[in-house]
Amino acid sequence: MATQTKRDKEDYDWHNYNLSQTKEKILFVNLLKELCSIIKEPNHCKGRRPATFRHKIFCMCMKTYENTSSRRIISELDMCRKSHYLYKLPHFNSVINYFNDSSVTSLLKELIEISAMPLSNLEKRFAVDSTGFSLRILANRWSVAKLEPRNYHRYMKAHILYGTYSNIATACEVTDGTSNDSPQFKPLLQEASKHFAIEEVSADLAYSSRENVKAVFDIGAFPLLPFKKNAVGNARGTMLWTQLFKYFKESNEEFMFRYHLRSNAESGFWMIKQRFGEFVKSRNFVGQTNEILCKVLSHNIAVLVQEIFLRGIEIDFNKEFENYSAQESTIIAQEDD
Repeated sequence: MATQTKRDKEDYDWHNYNLSQTKEKILFVNLLKELCSIIKEPNHCKGRRPATFRHKIFCMCMKTYENTSSRRIISELDMCRKSHYLYKLPHFNSVINYFNDSSVTSLLKELIEISAMPLSNLEKRFAVDSTGFSLRILANRWSVAKLEPRNYHRYMKAHILYGTYSNIATACEVTDGTSNDSPQFKPLLQEASKHFAIEEVSADLAYSSRENVKAVFDIGAFPLLPFKKNAVGNARGTMLWTQLFKYFKESNEEFMFRYHLRSNAESGFWMIKQRFGEFVKSRNFVGQTNEILCKVLSHNIAVLVQEIFLRGIEIDFNKEFENYSAQESTIIAQEDD
């Protein structure tokens, strides 16, 4: 059975890929500004006017993209101000405070979903997984923590549903390091299914359950969730579990060939950590959550830049927002500066 696979290296368009990398920063800033422009600012009644959400998220993502300190990012932000991407230059301590603002968390999640929507016609098959981002102490690196979880719990988890063609993140949830993976499967799937025509969903053994299998079938997609060694095909109210178990046992080679797309989730996490770091520097849960969400959002924008050159896609975030359910959004709306 034919499946969607990653681009063949022999047919890869290296010329346009090279162009995308040499022009990435310019287009990243432009796309980030356009994405932030769809944010509606709350009414301000009295007192000193606070920094806008657009301003905060732009500064946060620029710091994340440059993967540098709040002090060193100020020179970059000053150039953005002179180019009219920012209306004022923040103090470096203000940039840190932006990450500690709990009111931007839900906004960042919505922006991640909207930033993935330009690839809705491209992505049909998806993979879900989680990864850890280590906290400030180097002794608690994720590579150590995952081997000795009882001794090392000082890390955060990012649960992401990726499109397996471009590795775009379609939905993201951040939890503490001890959180289980399986409960995050259904919410991520439901969010992505609102904007993508999902055909297949791959996930590893941590997500193998009757509830998750049913959730995939309910949206009209096919689940590629392998079974544990002690699993049995008893329906227990979910006949789809029995059917999938039969397919897994009788056509295992075909099942595993299709399931192999799940490895693209690992590629997505590698892209994020390699570009934006595998550590979070914030000291509290809110800051750590927002820092990880900014990594994912910056990753999505970088993927879009690449697809502009490789696939010739056109990006209009205002148009994408029109397709984004207004009932889902409480802080995002079209509004001119």
